[in-house]
Amino acid sequence: MNESLVPGIRGRGRGRGQSQRRAAGEHVVPFGQACDRRELFKETQPSEGQQAAAGKTASIYSHSYSEAVLGQPKPSLQCPPLSSVKPDLEAQNDGESSSDDDLDDEKGQQLFDFTFKQYFHTKDSVDGEDVERTRHLVLEMCEGGAVTCLICLASVRRVHPLWSCESCFAPFHLSCVQKWARDSMELMPTVLSQKHFPNRTQPWLCPKCRASYPEPPLRYHCFCGQVEEPKPDPWLTPHSCGQICNRTLKPSCGHRCLLLCHPGPCPPCPVTVQSRCHCGKATPMPRRCGHRAWSCGAVCEHKLNCGQHSCDKTCHPGECLTCVNLSIQPCLCGHNQKQRPCASPSWQCQRVCGKQFSCGVHTCQMICHSGACLSCPTSGLRTCPCGKTPCELPCTEEPPTCGDTCAKPLACGQHRCNQRCHRGPCETCRQVVDKSCRCGRHTRSTQCSRPYLCDTRCIQLRPCGRHTCRRKCCIGDCPPCDQPCGRLLQCKTHRCPSLCHPGRCYPCVEEVTVRCACGFSSINVSCGCERNTRPPRCNQLCSSPPICHHPKRAPHRCHPWKCPPCQLPCNRMHKDCGHLCPDPCHDAVLVTPAQPAISGPWEKIELPRPKIQAQPCSPCKVPVPVSCLGKHEVSTLPCQESRPYSCGRPCGKFLPCGNHTCQEPCHAFADGRTPPDDQRPISICPPCEVGCLRPRLEGCPHQCTLPCHPGPCPTCCQIIKVACHCKLTLLHLCCSKLVSASEEKRASLLSCSNRCPLELPCGHRCKATCHAGPCPDPETCLHRVKIRCSCRRLKKEAACWRVQQGLVLLDCDSECRDISNKAEKQRKLEEQDRLEAERCKMQVDVYHGHFTILCTPT
Repeated sequence: MNESLVPGIRGRGRGRGQSQRRAAGEHVVPFGQACDRRELFKETQPSEGQQAAAGKTASIYSHSYSEAVLGQPKPSLQCPPLSSVKPDLEAQNDGESSSDDDLDDEKGQQLFDFTFKQYFHTKDSVDGEDVERTRHLVLEMCEGGAVTCLICLASVRRVHPLWSCESCFAPFHLSCVQKWARDSMELMPTVLSQKHFPNRTQPWLCPKCRASYPEPPLRYHCFCGQVEEPKPDPWLTPHSCGQICNRTLKPSCGHRCLLLCHPGPCPPCPVTVQSRCHCGKATPMPRRCGHRAWSCGAVCEHKLNCGQHSCDKTCHPGECLTCVNLSIQPCLCGHNQKQRPCASPSWQCQRVCGKQFSCGVHTCQMICHSGACLSCPTSGLRTCPCGKTPCELPCTEEPPTCGDTCAKPLACGQHRCNQRCHRGPCETCRQVVDKSCRCGRHTRSTQCSRPYLCDTRCIQLRPCGRHTCRRKCCIGDCPPCDQPCGRLLQCKTHRCPSLCHPGRCYPCVEEVTVRCACGFSSINVSCGCERNTRPPRCNQLCSSPPICHHPKRAPHRCHPWKCPPCQLPCNRMHKDCGHLCPDPCHDAVLVTPAQPAISGPWEKIELPRPKIQAQPCSPCKVPVPVSCLGKHEVSTLPCQESRPYSCGRPCGKFLPCGNHTCQEPCHAFADGRTPPDDQRPISICPPCEVGCLRPRLEGCPHQCTLPCHPGPCPTCCQIIKVACHCKLTLLHLCCSKLVSASEEKRASLLSCSNRCPLELPCGHRCKATCHAGPCPDPETCLHRVKIRCSCRRLKKEAACWRVQQGLVLLDCDSECRDISNKAEKQRKLEEQDRLEAERCKMQVDVYHGHFTILCTPT
């Protein structure tokens, strides 16, 4: 019988209790109900806060590490940011990958390697496999869609209730495991009949490792089992509660796992303890608790099981081996000796003992034995062959028959022997009875000792539910089907290799290699999971051949999707101009054809499918210098638009008058062609229609009153009004006299001969007549001004220019100083009086305050 069916191994069942989920309005699949994939794989979008918080680094070790391990130092292990190991909560990359994502993946991989490198300091293969399995499961959980349920072959997302096996740690959808367990427990009674196994429980088995569980999972729990219904958090590992794992480490050492809630087995204990070697001779040294057993390299020297020799092996774990030394050892009877291993001194030879019993007639027939022989087996009180008559005879005589009926029970168990007392076994039962066949359908008279089986074949279905029993005279306990199952597994590639069985087949045990596009990198996954498994990341360059006219693609990493469009320049030559096409390559462009017109609503509308087509080169856009029609400017235009144009500026050619230029916009010449640069074109400009616009003398704002004429213009005789230098009087002067006058003459013409009204910087009025430019130097001001001493008691008169230059000063005398001292003393006395008055006022206020407090009733 399969030992995996023995109950007692209990699953943690990460899916218990669904009342809270129903109250929250979430979809819950009750135990035993069929799984609806549309509901099961309905994704919930994270909140804005969760999306903004995605990418925060989560510590995989708790901050209470020192307290939990009784003062041991805390290892610096950090969990990588979930955002750097695929922070998009549940979105799967459909083929587009950027260099930033690749960089984030590399950083996340480095962080994971740094987190778990503390556990790879030993060469213990078992512990190394556990750490690697835990690391692999955490990485798969953090990547959206990387974990596959082996029952439905669909991805296990962050929002799906999860259950994982305690033996193999394989993740499954909770609803899938519930249906699997229900089917297994319903079909188990047909396999284990209550008639043959009355006290047998009905467990169910893990779909992957066949571990036995007595009860199906009912509630959704986190990996450590402390939190029921853990909510998705983008800052934590999916399906974890974020708390300390706190599971008992295996092998049990008294410590608990201090990682945050994680999938897979707990890594070995990292606590540092004092440990002795296997033989106990060396001095204890600090080692990790998970690898406390160590060998000192010295000889063991423990006594072996023989008690004579010592163990010569190097310090080793466990008990010492049996002694392999050889020695001469006698057998149990002592007649023979033989060289045998020292660890097994007792042995038997093949010699019959042969010693006589106390009767002196018979001998001992036992093989080599130790000690005294037993008594003669044929001596003492005996009976006749049927056992009814006792007699006491010597061992040399056989007991006689008594002559009575034997009456011993026959082999049938219903009748007795009817012969006289006889020696030897009784004959078979020959009585004729009516016997029913085994299935109970037919009856026949036959000898009691002969079994009766009818020829009716059983038409019941075997436990597999597919084939009939076809056994003759079946009593209903049809044996298990011995035909191969052969049903196509969910992987749609292999068939079930087991014998025909009831219920669903176990997942395919084969492994499939998933390779990258170039085949350099590969991973092994369960058969059927390759459809939902992304190819491994490959650092090699993409080797796909180009589909355009370029000899090779732009260098980029290997990827599982289609290569991006070629971004190299086209560089094909235009037939018209000979320039190279600078646009990106357009030999393979995804184009959606136009939807064909339909005649009516009865026609089926079929959306056109995008096709990859080669597009012609766009018109040449290489900049080419082109001059305008009038040769005013040279502009840079695209090659396809390189034609003479009108720049919009005035023509600028001299008209027949010789004074003005053509103001028409830039235009072509008489023959309509652009003449060469060394030839003067034939003007088609209009005649001059403006007056004389020749410039006058500088300063004359009037134009010539004559029409446009050759030669100089006559003198301007217009009278103009001009303000004098002091801006107080308007003067009427001839324009030509004022414009043609010299500087001195112009200054006299613009003077009104009145006194200047401006003030000097000292504040006195200028005494000069109306003049140009600034007023005379203020140092020549002769006005009389009064000055005083610093205390303003003494005063004196002096010229303004002497006071401005500081040539006249008036100091205080002794009388002024006496007056100042008296004023200072008076000020100090007034200040003292003021301070004394303030002090008295403060004392009065304090007195009144105390009096108010004493008079206030309590």
